[in-house]
Amino acid sequence: MSIDPDVVPRAPALVLATDLDGTFLGGDDHQRAALYQELNERADELVLVFVTGRDLDFIAELVEQPGMPRPDMIVGDVGTTVVHGHDFSPVADVQDWIDQRWNGANEQVLALLDGEPGLELQPVMGSRRVSYYYDPAVLRRATIEKVEDAGFDVILSADVFFDVLPRGVAKGPTLLRLVDARDLPDDRVLVAGDTMNDLSLFHTGLRGVAVGNSEPALVDAIADLPDVHHSEHPGCAGIADAIEHFGFFARVN
Repeated sequence: MSIDPDVVPRAPALVLATDLDGTFLGGDDHQRAALYQELNERADELVLVFVTGRDLDFIAELVEQPGMPRPDMIVGDVGTTVVHGHDFSPVADVQDWIDQRWNGANEQVLALLDGEPGLELQPVMGSRRVSYYYDPAVLRRATIEKVEDAGFDVILSADVFFDVLPRGVAKGPTLLRLVDARDLPDDRVLVAGDTMNDLSLFHTGLRGVAVGNSEPALVDAIADLPDVHHSEHPGCAGIADAIEHFGFFARVN
């Protein structure tokens, strides 16, 4: 379903809002091919949203791969970049909200964390976040508190990634803004992820799936969430399992 930025789409059978690494790109070749084929065949019933820590350059290369379903919208850079999938133009109302909350703070954050132990700056990041690799054995709680006291949020995931984000901005809150801005039916949204930077997706109250290869900390964190399915299947197979579990496409059969 190709979305014109100025037109509200007809109600889809499924709005799939999925992380990429380990989730939509996870599973074996057969599992990925099976899900991608089904989504391509049902494109007129589907709104596909990539919700990822990856940047737009990575996604631009990804969508050119044969058989890869093209997203209608993209929430990139851990929830801080929001664009249309057909031309990567900003979803202005949501992007403006993020810009206002960040207020060009990259240099401020870099100065704040200069010399902090256990952090290594990532080579690629968006213009509305600052991202590091971190060593869990070295990182100090005081470092996180310093960032939070300065008015930002910190997300740790996979015992590797340390992201500084605008206060109140993450994958989940940004997706909710996007769903509201495009008047998408929230009862037809399925969120999917596998690491702690996906936790905010599962705190939206939308139905979700933590795929079978999810990091243990995420599995523990979603254990008591009633609308989140923990699939035993990895990556794409876990997404397919959740689509069946919640009966999304069955709505129109």
